[in-house]
Amino acid sequence: MRTVNSKRDWGTFFLYAFGFVLLWEWIRPLKELTDTGYLYMFIFYIFLSFVMAFFHVRMWISSPIKIFYILSCVHVLYLEEAFFSPTWFKGIFADIINNFGLVLAGEWVELTNVFRTIMFFVLIWLMTYLIHYWLLNRKRIFLFFVVTLIYITVLDTFTPYSAKEAIIRTIVTGFAAMGILTLNRILTKENIGRDFSFSKRWMTLLSCLIVLSVTVGLIAPKAEPIWPDPVPFIKSLNDKSGGGTKTIGYGVDDSQLGGDFVGDNKVVFRAEVESKHYWKVETKDYYTGKGWIASDRQSERITFPIESVVPIYDFEGDVEVREQEAIIEPFISYPHLVYPFGVRQAHALDMEFLEFDPSIEKIYFENNRSTIGRYSLSYKVPKYSVTKLKQITSFQQARLDRMFTQKYLQVPATLPVEVKKLAEEITKGHETWFDKVRAVERYFDQAMFSYSQKDVAVPGRNEDYVAQFLFDTKVGYCDNFSTSMAVMLRTIGIPTRWVKGYSGGEYKQLGSNSRKVYEVTNNNAHSWLEVYFPGSGWLAFEPTPGFSNNVSLNFDTYKQETPKAETPAPVKKPEPVKPDRKEEVDNKATSTFSFKLFWLKIKLFFKNEWEWILITGLALALLAVIIYRKRSRWLPHYLLFRFKFKKNDDSFGLAYVALLKQLELYGLKRKSDQTLRDYAKYVDTFFSTREMTRLTDRYELLLYKGALKNGTWEETKELWENLIKKTIA
Repeated sequence: MRTVNSKRDWGTFFLYAFGFVLLWEWIRPLKELTDTGYLYMFIFYIFLSFVMAFFHVRMWISSPIKIFYILSCVHVLYLEEAFFSPTWFKGIFADIINNFGLVLAGEWVELTNVFRTIMFFVLIWLMTYLIHYWLLNRKRIFLFFVVTLIYITVLDTFTPYSAKEAIIRTIVTGFAAMGILTLNRILTKENIGRDFSFSKRWMTLLSCLIVLSVTVGLIAPKAEPIWPDPVPFIKSLNDKSGGGTKTIGYGVDDSQLGGDFVGDNKVVFRAEVESKHYWKVETKDYYTGKGWIASDRQSERITFPIESVVPIYDFEGDVEVREQEAIIEPFISYPHLVYPFGVRQAHALDMEFLEFDPSIEKIYFENNRSTIGRYSLSYKVPKYSVTKLKQITSFQQARLDRMFTQKYLQVPATLPVEVKKLAEEITKGHETWFDKVRAVERYFDQAMFSYSQKDVAVPGRNEDYVAQFLFDTKVGYCDNFSTSMAVMLRTIGIPTRWVKGYSGGEYKQLGSNSRKVYEVTNNNAHSWLEVYFPGSGWLAFEPTPGFSNNVSLNFDTYKQETPKAETPAPVKKPEPVKPDRKEEVDNKATSTFSFKLFWLKIKLFFKNEWEWILITGLALALLAVIIYRKRSRWLPHYLLFRFKFKKNDDSFGLAYVALLKQLELYGLKRKSDQTLRDYAKYVDTFFSTREMTRLTDRYELLLYKGALKNGTWEETKELWENLIKKTIA
């Protein structure tokens, strides 16, 4: 039998040292290429893991030490509660469970730092084990050495990281490790043993070869690169081709808009409301020429009690409002709320605080936790006075704050002047802001513009997203229409902001208190714009064909045409996306949904009862360990019961093998070079019997002839039972 030499000699020490250096090379670039800090914690963890592996610390001792170190680092970096307190444990486990939900949903960007750090430690744990396995068991490290070289060279080529010194360290370390491992394989294969003189000559030659190779590589003349730098070429391809086909749904990065997408009918949430409306997630104010970002990403989140007023002020002045309430039932675990225009309060049983990002008006659950529990929202639905909206006729009359106008009138310096000229031409003859906004909104209803999710262009390096859509392609979806209208209005001095969230969804059934239940899927992910009117606040407008935001307007004494935003108008172009259908109960959809509801209940159960599930799981695991450790006491009784009623002679072979395993568990181990007959004599000598020899004779007969005469098992069962019973003592 092949054995692994696990003696703690100098060769093994150097192998672990070289493994440590190779793994360290994977950690070094993180400080320069990412925002990962405190790398010394991860490096010391690698060192600790290899030290315990070198001294052969048992797993039941080393694992708790590693877990304690990981939790200690997480506590020092992120947590404020008392270390190892019940609140501390509850927060850690809740964070892990919530983040697993985000992983299943594919929301990698939303993962918390606590979870990311724990997962990184777990990854290092696995890597240290693999290196230990390759070095001590397989005695090969070539694959990991090559992968490390590829990793370093790729970073050196495509990132700012300089790998000049890293390449040298990796080459020296890798060659030294492979040389020592080759020596160990030769010593084992040739049964040379620990020949010090042979090992000394080998190591001397290996050292000379490594020094010679590195020296020649450093001092030898080097030719100029034959191939050009591939990075600019790859980037140029990316600028031309865009990001490819994407899947529709909510995402956090809007800096590069455009490109095709495919539909996704995965349910995001269900909403029980009095009237259908849009659902907001966030707003953005800075147009880059390619997409949208937030102008102030350094702002800190505001934490506020969940029952208090949400610090979002969509409207102002004496706007007529009516209060409503919505009940949200999420189906995807996001760390943020969806909320209607005019939200005032949020209510949930399992939360105490919310966090608000004022730069994008996004509401997060506390500590970025995700939830699939129901929550309710109180909000006010405004009814704007058209008379008041039409009072604003010029930028000077609006008297807006300078900081406000810089934020919501911003356009890039590279914006083509044709965009402003087009906006001025469209609004020519209209005096008020409201009429100008309506004119631009109606402009996108013309036949020249088409709604499509395919063949949507991505602007090149020197192209503007809005200009490309307005003057070139005229084909796009909500991002194209909403961004173009927002930018056009900014060029003529009307403040706007870009909003993203979801449209109203599809009617499903009647809910409680005469409310209606709408189902919102990823296909309802949508963007629109809001325009600011002094004295009234923000007002949503919808330029995308086939969509309606149901904004309520009071026309007072004015006899104007009904705004598009108030009632759905027939779309002139064929609609590639079906508008929301009539409210009717779809029995088929309801029956399909039952499985999703069942799955939701299961996830809610695990979320609400995770503490008891954890305690029960730990108790069962502890019980399993105890049962396994005490198997020598109960396993013989099980074997006696298992074969007691066996009468078929075929059972003899199985019973004999089970006896061998039980004898080994008892302490009578069979040596690798020991025959069954010699082992039987050893057992009989130990128990002062001849029963094992007689059983072995029958077993050898079975092996050579392939069968036994009838009644053999009945004859030998008593002998077998006697030996099993002797192992119980």
